[in-house]
Amino acid sequence: MRAVGLLLLALAIPLRADLVTYSSGNDGDVNPRLHGPLLILEGGGGDVSEAMQTAIDMIRGCTSCDAKLDVVVLRASGSDGYNGYLMAMNGVDSVVSMVITDRESASRADVVTAVRNAEVVFFAGGDQCNYVKWIKGTATADAVKRVYRRGGGVGGTSAGLAIQGEVVYDACNGNSAKSVDLLANPMHDDVSLSRGFFSWPALRGVITDTHFQQRDRMGRLLVFLSRSGERLGLGVSEGTVLLLRADGRGTVHGAGPAHVIERTGPTFVIRRFEKGATIDLRQLPATGKRIEIVNGLLSADPY
Repeated sequence: MRAVGLLLLALAIPLRADLVTYSSGNDGDVNPRLHGPLLILEGGGGDVSEAMQTAIDMIRGCTSCDAKLDVVVLRASGSDGYNGYLMAMNGVDSVVSMVITDRESASRADVVTAVRNAEVVFFAGGDQCNYVKWIKGTATADAVKRVYRRGGGVGGTSAGLAIQGEVVYDACNGNSAKSVDLLANPMHDDVSLSRGFFSWPALRGVITDTHFQQRDRMGRLLVFLSRSGERLGLGVSEGTVLLLRADGRGTVHGAGPAHVIERTGPTFVIRRFEKGATIDLRQLPATGKRIEIVNGLLSADPY
């Protein structure tokens, strides 16, 4: 590997008018043995350093060894906020943040190569509709899938988590759906759902939602499940991360909680998982809080 120095400040390199990259760390491809795949599912509202370090260690297969990873951060707005943060993690060799604002950029050979060669790809927060418009169905999206198949890590925070489920609340109608509105009218125009972005084995049949308890998003997730016909919803609260393996098992990190909602006809079974808890999406506990939507209201406190 040709070292170009560990940069204390990320170097911004404008490649074209519609694409900007911020590069930190070493040049070249480290290509270590990988021990994933792993999904990094962060609810937003602040990153959880312990969870990110744990994810890096799980992917490289050690906590104190020489194995290092290259990280690509994909974003549709913002700049280099993750570069210094991730470079400070043990086991990170380089970080490249790419601000993609059109589909042409997501189809460029240099972008696709950088993503394909990464060991971790992380989607920053922002507006998930931009990811749907500019990355879904492109060669960059295919490269992200290849990272996962190789045993790497893929995930995101806030909007970057919203796109990880098999069905995505994409917000492409320009409005942020609110629980109170959707419970009163489940056919509300603010519901905009789409498929075909990713189909991770652990999240098949799952809709993800973010900032969950803080923004009271339980009601809208129940409506998303009813409208889509999917069985499971995963709501991750702020300051919380679920590290999820391919077999559907994972651990809650950070502040907690994470909620798993199971749709069983008109009834929903809600299971709450605190910090440190293990979740198995393929074998959920038999117990849980059962609620229904009655006259535009939830039949019990869902949290």
